[in-house]
Amino acid sequence: MSSGNRVAGVELGEVLRDRRKAAGRTIASVAVDAGLSVPYIANLENGRGNPTVSALDRLATALGARLEVGIGDEPPAEQPSIGAGLLSGSDRSAQVINTLAAAQSRSRPAIRAEVIRTLDALAGALDRAPTDADLDRLLDLLLLAEAGASATRAP
Repeated sequence: MSSGNRVAGVELGEVLRDRRKAAGRTIASVAVDAGLSVPYIANLENGRGNPTVSALDRLATALGARLEVGIGDEPPAEQPSIGAGLLSGSDRSAQVINTLAAAQSRSRPAIRAEVIRTLDALAGALDRAPTDADLDRLLDLLLLAEAGASATRAP
């Protein structure tokens, strides 16, 4: 998929698939609500196709979200991400992200983006930059939460 189909550094197809799965929906049910064909949505989720704004708006609505499109003269200033820096220096974070992605049937880039957003938000709550120890505590929390969720999903 071209870089034009990326949303906050994540592929558009991954965003659509993750939202659909999080809502517990099938492609067919979303297709009915959006008035689009199953193959069209499947292609978008797999990184193929060139959707119109109208189709994306209908998909967003069917998934309980809102589409936002912006056009500007200058790209927004990049905010340095504290979370991204912490993750890049951590081998353990890659292992935990792989574990969570497999357990939740989500993409690794989507999980990684969520962890980065959480770390960046944590900086505001702590009124300081998170440390490696804070990252380890967050990773522990995520693994514990997933273990609890897996236990409730087990037959």
